Amino acid sequence: MPSQEPPRRRVPKPARSGNGGRSRPASRPAARRPASRTSRQIRLGSPRPRLRLVSLGLTLVMLAFVVRLLQVQAVDASAYAAKAEKSRYLSHTIAAERGEITDRAGIALATSVDAYDITADPSMFTADFTKVPDAPEQAAALLAPILGVESAAIVKKLRNPDSPRYTVLARRQTPQVWNQIKDLKRVLAEKASKASRAARGKAAGGSTVSVLSGVLQEASSKRVYPNGDLAAGILGYVNAAGRGAGGVESMLDKQLAGEDGKVTYAQSGGRRVPTASSRETPAVPGSDIELTIDRDIQWAAQQAITEQVRESKADRGYVVVQNTRTGEVLAMANAPGFDPNDVSAANSAAMGNAALQDVYEPGSTSKVMSMAAVLEEKAATPATHVVVPNRLHRGDRLFKDDIDHPTWNLTLNGVLAKSSNIGTILATGQLGRTQPEANKVLHSYLSKFGIGRPTGLGYPGETQGILAQPQDWSTSQQYTIPFGQGLSLNAMQAASVYSTIANGGVRIEPTLIRGTQGPDGRFTAAPAPKQTRVVSEQTARTVATMLESVVGDEEGTGTKAAIPGYRVAGKTGTANRVDPKLGVYKGYTASFAGFAPADDPQITVYCAIQNPTKGSYFGGQICGPIYKKVMEFALKTLQVEPTGSKPARLPVTFKPGE
Repeated sequence: MPSQEPPRRRVPKPARSGNGGRSRPASRPAARRPASRTSRQIRLGSPRPRLRLVSLGLTLVMLAFVVRLLQVQAVDASAYAAKAEKSRYLSHTIAAERGEITDRAGIALATSVDAYDITADPSMFTADFTKVPDAPEQAAALLAPILGVESAAIVKKLRNPDSPRYTVLARRQTPQVWNQIKDLKRVLAEKASKASRAARGKAAGGSTVSVLSGVLQEASSKRVYPNGDLAAGILGYVNAAGRGAGGVESMLDKQLAGEDGKVTYAQSGGRRVPTASSRETPAVPGSDIELTIDRDIQWAAQQAITEQVRESKADRGYVVVQNTRTGEVLAMANAPGFDPNDVSAANSAAMGNAALQDVYEPGSTSKVMSMAAVLEEKAATPATHVVVPNRLHRGDRLFKDDIDHPTWNLTLNGVLAKSSNIGTILATGQLGRTQPEANKVLHSYLSKFGIGRPTGLGYPGETQGILAQPQDWSTSQQYTIPFGQGLSLNAMQAASVYSTIANGGVRIEPTLIRGTQGPDGRFTAAPAPKQTRVVSEQTARTVATMLESVVGDEEGTGTKAAIPGYRVAGKTGTANRVDPKLGVYKGYTASFAGFAPADDPQITVYCAIQNPTKGSYFGGQICGPIYKKVMEFALKTLQVEPTGSKPARLPVTFKPGE
């Protein structure tokens, strides 16, 4: 293989010198000048690559949406449905504001203040939500002392609620109670948050949910009775559900309650979503009820009867005050009473209105009806002579007066003044040619006076008394009924009898309600009460004059009821009392009834005390002073002036042969 030699370097020849020599430089290619920048051509790139890139990006985005949509609607549909369950629309009732109950001057006797219903979302107490297996028990242990309810009751509501998303733990709690719960929730939430941060990054993880996260509140109202136990028997009370459970609260519950509203809203995690739509039907407030009661007179009556019941160690007592001209009840006091602000501490036996719900035999206060019947039938006059023996045999019984006495020579007026049972039997025996006929006439008057019939108040639980038909009266009843044994009534009926005499013989159904004021502010007066003439005006005036002898005459039984400066008409009563447990006569019912001024009647006061066991049990002795206290207070409160006229002095006795 021939060797290759490196290329030889050509050495240029030296240039020739001299004239004859010819010198020529070596030939070079001409150097090309660079083109200037201003003269260079600019060429744009093709848009197709960029369009392809944008199209690819849009395709990827759409693909991501499609994949996510398939995941939500198909792959993980159940999981997302469970999450959606935590955010849904809920409906709750908006409680209407309950109307006030006021006295005749507009002074509040029952009103409502702001309160809260403490509610819960049971789904927020599950182990999955709280990461705590016994969340209901822990929550109950914290809430029970604050709400004043049993821990077990709270656990039951959280574990077995009527609705999976809503339960009421306690109703009508004060703002202070809700503030305590809020403070506790905040503290627990802060602890849960710290625990979550400390556990962050660990396999176990952490939860920011506390065991009280699901405790919520709803605005409500709480019934308040500013005067405590004053007029509690009339007012009644409101139960835990916010409904009237006694008295006027129950009788007029529909008007007082108004109409509840409703709100529907979206919530998430126990909180309302403010940006979500909602539907709301506003609540309509209840109407205000104005009673005929005068708060001050009610207070005086309640103080007087409470003190006497305590001193006499009696079972109970009641006082009724009525306007004789209008039938309006100015006071209706019971003792013992109760505080409707704390029903849980009340004695169940004292929670009603005994003045309307107790039925008892009235005794001698009932004699005014017998005397009115005798006078109306013209069977006798106040001056008619009645010879009253110490004992009277009638039917299968031997009758007597409250004390042994020689034969009394009394006028009919004297029979009433000295409250003689025997004299009353003799007088009413003149109402018919036979005793059955006399019984029938007397029954008709008793019925017209309102005995055995509803009073007209429409009060819940009111008794109408007991008055048998005359043909059903036993042998003894036909003689005991004229003096108030063998028939039964309530205190309001007894007061109404005396108001009828004071009103000229016309019975006006008693009223407790003056009117209502609706949410629009309009006052609507109550319908006028029904009026019925029972006896003539002349008979009523005569009976009123006879009743003055009971109080004003030295031989009368009601002298302790006398009021200086005023003419007072009244009647004492001391009746054998039927023991409601044993069903036999045991103890006494002491009473006093009357009106003033006797010559221009405006106010009736009736008092009764059941089973006094200490001191006197006579009506004139223990009820007469109560009548005086209450009547004096009422006359001054209503600014009733004395008439100044002198009473007629009807004879009480007569001398034989005159």
